[in-house]
Amino acid sequence: MLTSDPANTMVLFGLAKEYEKAGDDAKLIETLEKYLAAADDEGNAYGMLARALERTNQTESARAAYQRGVDVATAHGHPGMAVEYKAILESEYESHREAGQKPDR
Repeated sequence: MLTSDPANTMVLFGLAKEYEKAGDDAKLIETLEKYLAAADDEGNAYGMLARALERTNQTESARAAYQRGVDVATAHGHPGMAVEYKAILESEYESHREAGQKPDR
């Protein structure tokens, strides 16, 4: 399906979920970045991307993904998701940034 329509965002998101289940963070990140470039995501994919980036020690990129997730979740009327991502940013990133450490996530 993706071969015939490489910009199909539903297929890209589904593929990303499969990579997440398989634990293939490199493919997950690559697929989510393609998805996010083409889709009007409401926030969920940014959280998935942030967690995969954390697992691959890409801390600053993970922080940026969470922040973008806050922005789009808020814009799409998902305050609970925005609060969740803000809490992660505040507890995991701000406290570690002040101490000059990387988050443990």
